[in-house]
Amino acid sequence: MARQTPDPAVARTTARPAPRSRAKSPARRAGLHTRWWVGWAFTAPALAVYAVFVLWPMFLTFEYSLYEWDGIGPSTWVGLDNYTRVFSDPELSGTIVNAFELIVFFSAIPVLLGLAIAATIRGIATSRLAGVARTVLFVPQVIPLVAAGITWSWLLASNGLVNQLLSAVGLGGVTRAWLGDFGTALPAVGVIGAWVLLGLCTLLLLAGMSKIDPALYEAARIDGAGPLREFFSITVPSLRQEIGVCVTVTVIAALASFDIVYVATQGGPGNATMVPGLEIYYQAFSDREVGVASALAVVLMALVLLCVLPIQRLTREES
Repeated sequence: MARQTPDPAVARTTARPAPRSRAKSPARRAGLHTRWWVGWAFTAPALAVYAVFVLWPMFLTFEYSLYEWDGIGPSTWVGLDNYTRVFSDPELSGTIVNAFELIVFFSAIPVLLGLAIAATIRGIATSRLAGVARTVLFVPQVIPLVAAGITWSWLLASNGLVNQLLSAVGLGGVTRAWLGDFGTALPAVGVIGAWVLLGLCTLLLLAGMSKIDPALYEAARIDGAGPLREFFSITVPSLRQEIGVCVTVTVIAALASFDIVYVATQGGPGNATMVPGLEIYYQAFSDREVGVASALAVVLMALVLLCVLPIQRLTREES
């Protein structure tokens, strides 16, 4: 049988085009190099400030934590002894326990209560009362924490407004100096923190609710879902990122709390309200134990990262 010769026209149409060279021209490489340097030039001032005021102090804090130093005289290398003391000394480790207890008040209460309040305000969004509620709830954010601590110290005093109201409704038997009692001092500080952070969480969650498609709620109502079903099946899942931001901010505020505790109780009575931030201050500037204070600061930073990073991972929106 004679061998068929391929049609030249078909051969030309089916032939693959020659691959383009991926080598970049010198001019293009020069342009990319220039843009790279321009980008770094714009970010260099911010990076320099961050390095000088954040990274360098963090490095020095870690370095100081390995020494026994009074902040003035010569220092002595002690290795990890300061970290051992942080976890073995009940007074130092107890501050970490107090900080985690404050998370319940600083984080759980504002987020849960903020969800309920935000859902309520969203339901009356067309009412003038909604704007008033948003303003009133956000007022604690613009009040200095020192002023808030002083005000609440007066309210929770033995003859303060809180005890007067309790006596007026027949609950005089439970009145006490709330910030001066060993059993109620830490919860009282937690209430102050919850009051401060409630408005921020409410507004963040309310902003997230405004982005939810109303068609989802209409479809749920057609299917016979009630308000609670809509809340737990549509609202809460749609606010995963906003809830993550609220929890992150409030957890950091609880672990790094200082202002409110210092103004309201100064860590007392005893060490009932002593938190890591306040203990670091006392160790460094009162007891002249800079090494121990630095070790506690490093431990606190590690705890913040261990708490925040999983929260960010769990609340990250799926791609």
